[in-house]
Amino acid sequence: MSEVNKRPQAIRDLIELATYIAEDSLDISDRFLAFVEETFKKVAQMPGISKPCQFFNTTLAGVRQYAIKGFRKYIVFYRPTELGVEILRVIHGARDIEAILDEDLGKDD
Repeated sequence: MSEVNKRPQAIRDLIELATYIAEDSLDISDRFLAFVEETFKKVAQMPGISKPCQFFNTTLAGVRQYAIKGFRKYIVFYRPTELGVEILRVIHGARDIEAILDEDLGKDD
C-alpha cells in the first residue's frame, strides 16, 4: 500500500475543520473525517489522479489538489513522493490557497 505522510499543518487543518463542522453536527464531522481518509488513500494509490496546480511561485511546483468526496469545497493539497504522497494542507476552496501554501512551504513544521 502507498504511504500517506501528513504534514503537521495538515493534521491541524483536520482538527480545526472537524471541530468547526461538529459545531453543527457530530455525525457530519465524523463523515467528513472518514471521507478525508478515503481521499488520502485514493491519492496515495494514484498520485497522478489530478493535474499539478498552476501557481506563480515556483516553490509550489508539483503540488496537486483533490476535492474531498461529499465535501467538494474542501481540498486536499499534496505532493507525490517515491513511496506515496505528502499531504500538505486541507483547505476550504474559498481561501487564498496560493498565499497559504506559499507561507507554509517556506517554513519548517
